[in-house]
Amino acid sequence: MIRKKITIHGANISSIASFYDEINRVFMAGEDWKIGHSLDAFNDLLYGGFGIIRAAEPVILVWINMEKNRDDLGYEATIAWYREKLESPSRFNIKWVNERLAALEDGTGRTFFEMVTDIISEHSNIVLKEG
Repeated sequence: MIRKKITIHGANISSIASFYDEINRVFMAGEDWKIGHSLDAFNDLLYGGFGIIRAAEPVILVWINMEKNRDDLGYEATIAWYREKLESPSRFNIKWVNERLAALEDGTGRTFFEMVTDIISEHSNIVLKEG
């Protein structure tokens, strides 16, 4: 089976916002719109049908500097991301955000990086490789 190779350049990622910039640069090249800063939107992108993935085509996703990004998108970035959501109670489910924030603070929650890699692993057509 021939797999399309897609490369994420971790040198372009230093924060959650820059993660989405890189995802849009790589996956949405040629589109006249970009995905928003949403893990649901990222998940939808991986299903294909828009951007560079067509339907459920086989993909090798190479993530260069992935270990660096594990830190960039780790505990501190995730705490800040949740706290930012708390500032917009009309846009976010504050109870849910507080539960996730508490879980992260007590060591049982997932970092943003872990959530991203969990989403990727749910797509059986995508093989993630560290570059």
